[in-house]
Amino acid sequence: MEKRIFKKALITGITGSGGSYLADYIVLHCPGVQVSGVSRWHSTSVNSNVAHLKDKIKIYECDLNDFSSILRVLKEVKPDVIFHLAAYANVRAAWLTPLSMMQNNIMSTANLFEAVRSAEIDPVIQICSTSEVYGQVDPKNVPIKEDCPIIPSNPYAVSKVAGDFLGFTYFRAYGMKVVRTRMFAYLNPRREDLFATSWAKQVALIEAGKQKELLHGNLDSVRTLIDVRDAMESYWVAAEKCEFGEAYNIGGPTVIKIGDFLDVLKNKATVQIPSRIDPALLRPADVTLQIPDITKFINATGWRPRYSFEESVLYLLEFWRNKIKEA
Repeated sequence: MEKRIFKKALITGITGSGGSYLADYIVLHCPGVQVSGVSRWHSTSVNSNVAHLKDKIKIYECDLNDFSSILRVLKEVKPDVIFHLAAYANVRAAWLTPLSMMQNNIMSTANLFEAVRSAEIDPVIQICSTSEVYGQVDPKNVPIKEDCPIIPSNPYAVSKVAGDFLGFTYFRAYGMKVVRTRMFAYLNPRREDLFATSWAKQVALIEAGKQKELLHGNLDSVRTLIDVRDAMESYWVAAEKCEFGEAYNIGGPTVIKIGDFLDVLKNKATVQIPSRIDPALLRPADVTLQIPDITKFINATGWRPRYSFEESVLYLLEFWRNKIKEA
C-alpha cells in the first residue's frame, strides 16, 4: 500500500509513558509534522515525560470524558491522523477500581469517535488496543493470530475490547479511517506499573542502597518483549500503511518467561539482588501465555524492530539508574 502522508498529528494521552515516546518518535523522524496532544489536569501521567519537547509540540488541556472538551480541540487542531493512547492501563489496579476504569476507557473512546463526526473531519484514527483482549489463550492458538477468540480476563481488557470493537463499528457504520493495533508486552522505562520497569527501578534502588530486596508477583508467565521506541514507531507505520477496519498484532521477537527476565536484570546488577514474592502483586486472574503472530502487520508495512533485547534491557536499567541518582 502507498504510504499516507500526514501534516498534523494528535496524540491522546501525550504526557503518558507511551504517548510521550510516540511524540519523541514523530518529532525526531517525521520533519514537517505538527504534533499536538491532549492531557488532563488530574491525569496520572506526568508532564516531565514531554518537558524536553516543550518547544516542539502543543499540549491541550482536555478530558476525553467531557465531549465538549475533545470537540473543541479537534475543531482547532484539525488533525489528519489521531493516535488514541489515552487510557487507564494498570491491569492490577483494574481489579481495585473496575467500574471507573471501564467508564473512563470505553466512554473516552466513544466520545472521541463522536467528536470526530461532529467536527466533520476525516483523519486516520489509530486505536491502540492490547494483547490483553485475547485473555488466557488456549495453547493450540499460540502464536496468537488476529482471529484468535476474544476472551478478556480482567476489567482493563474488557474496556479495551470495547474500544477495539468501537473502532471497527465506526469504520463499518461511518467509513471512518480506523486502524486497530493490538500491542503485546513492551519495555517502557516511563511506566512504573509494568513488571519490567518496576523491577529495573527496584534494582537501581538496591544498587544505590535505598532498598533491601526486590518484590515481585507471578514469575511463570511467558511473554514476548519489544522496546517501547520500536512499539511507538510501529504505531506511526500502522497509520501510514495498514488497511482501515483491520486489526493487527504487534510484538517483539524475544520470547521469555517472566522469571527468566528477572534473572537477566539480576545478572546485570552491580550488587546481589535478593527477591521475594509479594502476594499483593498477584492478580485475581492472570494471563500467562502471550506470544503473537505478527505476520499480518509485517506483510502490510514491512516494519521490523530496530533495537535488540540486550539494548532494550540496558536502556531500561540505565534510565532508572540515572533517575535514582538524580533523586
